[in-house]
Formats: sequence, structure tokens, C-alpha cells
Amino acid sequence: MHVAQFVQRYPPALGGSEAYTARLCEHLAERGDTVNVWTSSAVELSEMWGRPTPPSPLPEGRGELARDNSGIENVLLGRGSSVSPFPSARGDGGVGRLHILPSPPLHFSGRRYILKALSLIPLRQWQCFTTPCNPICPAMWRAAARYDGPLDAVHATAFPYSFPIACGLKLARRRGVPLLLTPFLHLGDPTDPHDRTREQYTKPHLRWLLTQADRVFVQTRAERAAAVSLGVAERKVVLQGLGVDARECTGGRRELARTNWGVANEMVVGHLTNNSAEKGTVDLLRAAEIAWARGQQLRVVLAGPEMPNFRAFWNTFGPKDRVTRLGTLTDEQKRDFFAGIDCFALPSRCDSFGLVLLEAWANGKPNLVYRAGGPAELVRHNVDGLQAACGNVSELAEHLGRLATDANLRRALGENGQSRIGTEFRWGDKLELVRETIREVVAR
Repeated sequence: MHVAQFVQRYPPALGGSEAYTARLCEHLAERGDTVNVWTSSAVELSEMWGRPTPPSPLPEGRGELARDNSGIENVLLGRGSSVSPFPSARGDGGVGRLHILPSPPLHFSGRRYILKALSLIPLRQWQCFTTPCNPICPAMWRAAARYDGPLDAVHATAFPYSFPIACGLKLARRRGVPLLLTPFLHLGDPTDPHDRTREQYTKPHLRWLLTQADRVFVQTRAERAAAVSLGVAERKVVLQGLGVDARECTGGRRELARTNWGVANEMVVGHLTNNSAEKGTVDLLRAAEIAWARGQQLRVVLAGPEMPNFRAFWNTFGPKDRVTRLGTLTDEQKRDFFAGIDCFALPSRCDSFGLVLLEAWANGKPNLVYRAGGPAELVRHNVDGLQAACGNVSELAEHLGRLATDANLRRALGENGQSRIGTEFRWGDKLELVRETIREVVAR
């Protein structure tokens, strides 16, 4: 097959949907398919709407993923090349191709305010272009109107970044091929009818995009119900779920990590994500303050990029000496991180699934989450983790205290989670479901 993949960013950019997209594209290429990845040239999140920073090297160990920085049109219209061969896993001598086709986002003075005003015009496609968080890539849109190379299907992800998805829709409709969509809907607090995260991910133009897709991949039963309630025909919704490769996140050096963190007998709470209020970093530290005031011995270790709202909170946070900040981790450092912690906390309001929770389980560590979005369905309370009501910092602190004082509870919850990894969350099953769905829709 020849598949066009549209996504807001691509590795070395860090993010759940970005990592998933890379894994899916490599799987398709390894199975002998050709994949063109239409993406922005942004690496840091802020580069989708702000000025770019110096480029980062591509990650090692995930294939030779080349980029053509001369622009997407040069590649698609025959004036460049960005190709990586993948010997086919089918053993038939076939070779898949993976093309990474970046396009620079548009920046201009007053961008946020101008786009916010323009997005008020109630035309759905127009709103797909004018959402302020978008990477607006004119070259991507122009190329979607002109590309005439081999094409069987278009797959796009992820909400709320509607501009690349709208480009994928344009290409699919112009060429008469199916559009498949993985939105990663963030549903937020199910008890709050005005949850801001859910409102952001279900705006009218995003609901419109959902209804344009020939198939919509969802990660949980709650996301499936949400997609149907937003107008997607039930027959078009495919319940997929995600996976984990234990080899990528286990085998770390526990003693070395804890020595580097200055930890002896304290329980260590790990938190690996884009550190932000939305991902629960702020609430986790507030809960830790309550636990410390009760005399409980624990240390919080934060890892991952830091967002502005977290940095603003950190500037006013008192007990900084009880928190270790690691920043962005290498693959080796991530393995050490999971080996060194005793439990993992992700009290997030905005995760459609939570891949990092699977990585914690792969290491036999229990998870602590908010009852919101995908983690609420993934983690079984008092079985393989603990749940607190979304936004309830006091309950979060109580659960931290339970984990800090009960090593047997931590071990039991972690082992129960670990037992699920080999049966429920195999990447091969999840990715092949996507490929076979694409093939089925193409055949129809």
C-alpha cells in the first residue's frame, strides 16, 4: 500500500501521539508499505506557533529516518528525496519506504490574537485552519492540492491540531481514497459537564473532522462512546488500544539512579510527561506537600519537558529540595528512571490513554491516576493502581500516603499491572489491527 500520514510533529519531537505515529509508520514500512509522513518541521511544542529553535538530532535505534529540510513540496513534486528503506517483515524480499516530509509552520506578529478572531467565523474548514495552537503550514496545503503520486489511503492524527488533518482530508477527497483518523480524544473529568479539556477536543470543527473520516481509531471504550455521541457512525469506530515494548523501558539500573537522586530509604514517586498543570504535575506537587506535612517520607522525581505553566508554579513552590527534576531523558535514562522509582503518578486531565502507564507496569510499578480520560479506564482501582477523583488533591495525597507506607501494596499493585502487559498490550497486535483496517477500507 501507499499511505499518506498527516501529523502535527514527528520525532525527534517528544509526545505521545508523535511517538505512536512513528511506531505505526515504521510498522507499515516493515510490512512492505510505502509511507509519506506529512508533518511540520516543529520539534519543540512551541515551534508550532513560535519561532524555531536549533534542530535536534534524530533519535538513535529507531531506524534511519531521514528528513528533507528543503520543504515538503520539493519532495512531493519531484525536487528532493527523503527515503529510508525497510526490509519487509513478510520475508518475501519486499522493501517498504518511509518518507519524512516536513513543512515549516507560518509565524507572524500577533498570530495568536489574529487567528483567534478569525476562528470565530463559523465555517468548519476555515476553523480547522485558524485554531491558534495549529502548526499552519502553507506548503503542506499546497502540496495536498497538487500531489499525484501513488496513494491508497490517508491516515491522520491528532486532535486538537486540525490543520494537518484538514490537509489530509483535502488530499483524500481530491484523490478519492479513504481517510482514517486517530484523534486521541481527551475527555477530561467525566463528572464536570463543562470540563475545559473536553470542550477543547470536541469543538465544532473537530467534530466535523470526525464525521468526515471513513474510520476512526479509538483507544478506550469511553473514547468510543464519545466518538459515537459526536456523530460518528458506530460501524466506523474501531477500538484499538495501545501497546508497550518492555525491552524499550526495562532493565534500568536502580541503585545508580537512586544514588544520583540522593535517595536512600524514601519511597520515590515518578512522573514522566510534559510537566504541566494539565498533565497533573502541579497537583502532584501540591499533594506531596500535604503528605510531607503528615510526616510521610517520599521524594518526587519529575522527568520530561517543562511547560510554561509548570515553570510559573515552580517559581513559587516551597520544598524544592524534596523534588528532583531530570528534564528530557534519553532511552537509557528512561530505563534507569523506571528502575529507580517505587510508584508512578500521572494525575492528568488530558490523556486519551497514557502509554507511560504501561511502561510503569512493565517495570512492576503501580500507577496513581485521576479518574479522568483514558487512565480512568486503563487503571483498575485497588487492583493494579489507585485512582483519585479528578482535581481532588486531598484524595491524591491520601493515596500517596498509602503507597509510601505500604510496600506490600505497592508490590501487589505493580505485579498485577505487570501481568497484563504480555496479553493485553502487545504492539504487534495493535499496529496490525490498524494496517488490516486500512487494507479493508481500501479494498472496499
